Amino acid sequence: MGQKVNPIGLRVGINKDWNSTWYADKKTFAANLKEDQDVKNFLTKKYKACSISKVTIERTEGKLVVNIFTAKPGMIIGTKGAGIENIKKEIQEIIRPVKILLVNVKEIKKPDLDAQLVADSIAAQIEKRIAAKRALKQAVERVMKAGAKGCKVQAGGVLGAEKAQIEKQFRGSVPLHTLRADIDYGEAAAYTLAGKVGVKCWIYKGEILGKKSSDAKGGQE
Repeated sequence: MGQKVNPIGLRVGINKDWNSTWYADKKTFAANLKEDQDVKNFLTKKYKACSISKVTIERTEGKLVVNIFTAKPGMIIGTKGAGIENIKKEIQEIIRPVKILLVNVKEIKKPDLDAQLVADSIAAQIEKRIAAKRALKQAVERVMKAGAKGCKVQAGGVLGAEKAQIEKQFRGSVPLHTLRADIDYGEAAAYTLAGKVGVKCWIYKGEILGKKSSDAKGGQE
């Protein structure tokens, strides 16, 4: 049987980077890892309406930097930066005390080229009782119009009929086995009356030769 591997995890160190960047010894590693996960879960759940693609965390001695990649930065920043100050206070309640805490909000200029945002959009439509096949087809068309070289989306679960099934839509090429290929991947879940529907999205943006992928190439800056 074929084994399914996360396309981003497969390319870490080749053309993708870690979402958490720091070094810790055995005593603090577990605590740092749990704090990172708690911060990411908190931000993505509380600010779900702000179209957050991902949260990256950088740690140095006495300093913590949280980078929030979003398609709607104004909703997070708020009036005169009030939203940033609120986020800092909320993060400080989750983590251990640090001397310096910085929160950076980075805009995703092309949300249709961000796999996580596309998957979230499809899941939201399915929850609103829009037919999965229609939601998938529209999503793929938007991605290709935005300039992608290939896109694959799928939704699996009880999609109207009594039996679970998988709907797929595919355009262009998505070379998952080519390590130099810049492939973005995202997954989301839609909760309907019939049960949980899993949504996955792969977006191929071209090949990267000789250097790591910058988030700006995927529509992030």
